[in-house]
Amino acid sequence: MSSAVAAKVRRQQSEVRGQRSEVSAPSTLPGVCLEAIARHNKPDAVSEKREGQWVHISGTEFVRRVRQIALGLRELGIHAGDRVALISENRPEWSIVDLAILSVGAVTVPIYTTQSVDQIRFILTDCGARALMVSGGRVLKHARKGFEGLNLDHLIVFDSKATKGFEHAVILESIEARGATIDRENASAFDTLIARGRADDLATIIYTSGTTGEPKGVMLTHNNFISNVRSITNGLPIEPTDVSLSVLPLSHIFERTVFYVFCYNGVSVNYAASFEQVGEFLREVRPTIMTAVPRLFEKVYHRIIKKGMSAGGLKSKIFTRSLAVGQRYAELQDKEQRLPLSLKARHAIADRLVFTKWREGIGGRLRYFVSGGAPLSPTLSYSFLGAGIKILQGYGMTETCIVCANHPDDNRVGSIGKPFEGIEVVVAEDGEMLIRGPNVMRGYYGQPEATLAVLHDGWFATGDVGYMDDDGRLYLTDRKKDLFKLSNGKYIAPQLIESLLKQSEFVNQVVVVGAGRKYPAALIVPDWEALKSSLQIADEPVADTHYQLSEQASAIRIVQKDVTAITAHLEDYERVRRVALLSEEFSINSGELTPTLKVKRNVIDERYGKLIDELYRS
Repeated sequence: MSSAVAAKVRRQQSEVRGQRSEVSAPSTLPGVCLEAIARHNKPDAVSEKREGQWVHISGTEFVRRVRQIALGLRELGIHAGDRVALISENRPEWSIVDLAILSVGAVTVPIYTTQSVDQIRFILTDCGARALMVSGGRVLKHARKGFEGLNLDHLIVFDSKATKGFEHAVILESIEARGATIDRENASAFDTLIARGRADDLATIIYTSGTTGEPKGVMLTHNNFISNVRSITNGLPIEPTDVSLSVLPLSHIFERTVFYVFCYNGVSVNYAASFEQVGEFLREVRPTIMTAVPRLFEKVYHRIIKKGMSAGGLKSKIFTRSLAVGQRYAELQDKEQRLPLSLKARHAIADRLVFTKWREGIGGRLRYFVSGGAPLSPTLSYSFLGAGIKILQGYGMTETCIVCANHPDDNRVGSIGKPFEGIEVVVAEDGEMLIRGPNVMRGYYGQPEATLAVLHDGWFATGDVGYMDDDGRLYLTDRKKDLFKLSNGKYIAPQLIESLLKQSEFVNQVVVVGAGRKYPAALIVPDWEALKSSLQIADEPVADTHYQLSEQASAIRIVQKDVTAITAHLEDYERVRRVALLSEEFSINSGELTPTLKVKRNVIDERYGKLIDELYRS
């Protein structure tokens, strides 16, 4: 055979192999994820802490459990297209049953454990759920009022001890055992089941937080997720050697998508069921990459400041100087300006004396955080960057999965990065960001008019206002509906001001108000310990209760002084002139926050209307 003929044969064989590979390539989420988990087969594919000990689940065991639960669900009568709701804290079973539901061809409907019972009932009714899966314990007790009396075919509970009083509940273990029997009797049963799935099948309905009105069910297909997984993989350095700590609720689009990304790349995932566990788990897990929201960084930052300042004497002076050096060092680096040799030397000393302890506090081997959900203040960003801790801001929505993020080697403070591969973003004339790509939702479940209102020729109107710089980096300004106009005609972007104010040691929560008024004002839930400490240092009386403290003139003056200093660099019309202190935190239960901790501004305006009026009377 001549070399030319041989080359032609090899080309034809290669094309055939490529066609076969394309045909046989998994087209659904469980197909993609399970293939990757099995291929990496890590001994600690996912882990959780039980009774003081970390328990690891290998890749082989993870895949086996998904197979068997999927077969058990099919035997139970769950079919393709059925909606299966899921309420659970972060734990391995959340991810396992999610992929099992999808393997059947059914649709996962995640519900936050913090969702009100009225919203649980609304979601279950609106999506027409046939089954509800609940972890157990307090989550089951909380959800009970939300599903009692509904026409659910099945209530499936993870924890067998939690079924007392729920006579009709099915224990997940029994479903898994039935699936194991089917798997033994017919080794191809699962492969036959999963092969029926298609890329454009509906994978999930995720209900938006609903800052105004009832939540809407966002329909996402398998391909919405798979395309996003691959574009993120191509856009960020993620390795099979990486270790992650899963803190954000898996019912949130951000953490759920990231879990699929980690499966695909062979990252070991460790679950934290609550924010209270984060400090302890960071030191034990020692993650290399991790996702979080600004609220977590703000809490960590204030804790670091409090600890550094409480040392007193020389140690506090060293801490304060080191913090300032780190911030300046990071700012000059970020703005690509010259770093003076003296600053480099001082930064090296600060790193040795202070910042190494910061890094050790989060495990000592973190490569980067990815932050999403809200803007992160520049001061906070520079503080962490100066300490050698990279926080990459990103952006996404339930309707679009994850759109963009900074890269560790191209991390610009204030930016949300460049769009990932295959995703288009343009900024409309009014500043609204529009997104198009395979990541964009199919639409809102049962709401064609609401879908048409935001989708035009494949472009999704985000409702977020921002801009793009000459290098293609995106910057988020605020929510379009949150922008408000002062009486002088100037527009205020409250989120940006709020992110600045959160760097104050006295600010725990804050909402900026002032629509139609002369200037912005702020409703602030203080950090009570910091405020009390400052009052004592100033030799001022300290009231006994939070309510009394919130009314105390000297306490208000201390917070106002700090707020004035923080906003001094803003345009005159943007500066916060007055503050009011609130004695109770904004919460999900009170209806002031969504399950994703977004502020319901209309609720705040109505609830604190009289107090807001008082701020503008003098």
